[in-house]
Amino acid sequence: MFKIKTYNAISSKGLNRFSREQYEVASEISTPDAILLRSHKLHGEAIAPSLKAVARAGAGVNNIPVDDYTRAGVVVFNTPGANANAVKELVLAGLLLSSRDICGGINYVQTLTEMTDAAEMGKLLEAQKKQFAGNELYGRTLGVVGLGAIGSMVAEMALALGMNVVGYDPALSVEAAWRLPSQVERMENLQSLLGRSDYITMHVPAIEPTRHMINADTLKSVKRGAVLVNFAREAIVDAAAVVDSLNDGQLQMYVCDFPEPCLLGRGDVIAMPHIGASTEEAEENCAVMAADQLMDYLENGNIKNSVNFPIINLPRAEGFRITFCNDNVSGVLGHVLSVFTDNDINVLDMLNKSRGDIAYNILDVEQLPTDEVIEAIRKVDHVIGVRVLS
Repeated sequence: MFKIKTYNAISSKGLNRFSREQYEVASEISTPDAILLRSHKLHGEAIAPSLKAVARAGAGVNNIPVDDYTRAGVVVFNTPGANANAVKELVLAGLLLSSRDICGGINYVQTLTEMTDAAEMGKLLEAQKKQFAGNELYGRTLGVVGLGAIGSMVAEMALALGMNVVGYDPALSVEAAWRLPSQVERMENLQSLLGRSDYITMHVPAIEPTRHMINADTLKSVKRGAVLVNFAREAIVDAAAVVDSLNDGQLQMYVCDFPEPCLLGRGDVIAMPHIGASTEEAEENCAVMAADQLMDYLENGNIKNSVNFPIINLPRAEGFRITFCNDNVSGVLGHVLSVFTDNDINVLDMLNKSRGDIAYNILDVEQLPTDEVIEAIRKVDHVIGVRVLS
């Protein structure tokens, strides 16, 4: 039986994917095979020797020390795209709130509590409404930075609103390129996009190359009077530089999901309390995807949507399945195959993939390897972990 340790409140739709016959799921498990979590921080926590995988019900994995888990041979999964629609809809809300002073107008109306005459109130509002006026999104240019699952959906939404859309993504995958609407004009660099856009929306992960991607230097390229929208990650925007740009009038407004002290009390900042994926549907989608990925890995050794291991899928054949991961150096697979040869074990099918410094292998063999054979594989230089799947 596999043991799944949970942190945070995971949607029951995700938890119910685990059959009670094969899985024990609880928040208090000392020897877990896998961890399922949302925002709980694993930094500084010991990695249990039994642990094989961690799945985050969400896209970002900055709460997980990925490098430490990779060295321990633990696969880290995320759920890209599961919350994409929720974030897309909040981006639309941000664009609309920033195009007119909707928040200011709502707050102004709430100050009129002493008025008792509806006709008088109507006259006053008619006279005052011009101070809350703005512009339409139609015909404006939206710059989308990051054209993955969320970015492509935002681009499609903006096109439906009659906006012009330009996009920039230095690491655009073939899959994402196929998903991207053809009307999106690709920009060669970030500065070109910033200079063209009336609205800029960020949809890149928080990794070292994207840290403070929007900073004092890049903000110099922004079209004067543009609106910056960030529902991706706090770390990709230098908030102090944004404040300086707002003070200079280069940026007109900043809309974000990541409040910081320097952003508070400003009429040109709309800061929300990290609610981009806070919908019932998004939480369910993330939990279901995370659970399915864990089960496929634990039961079959297949890997999808990992941030540290290669994507790999081998349909089950007859016989028995062995998986192992190793440092990505030459000769390891050959040495493991020689162990099978020396013990007269026939390999029916196999698949080998690598990613960065890690390699991962799935082998279907005709005979069930003995404990001695598995131990011999573990002793091969650079092998990190071995599993036998029934």
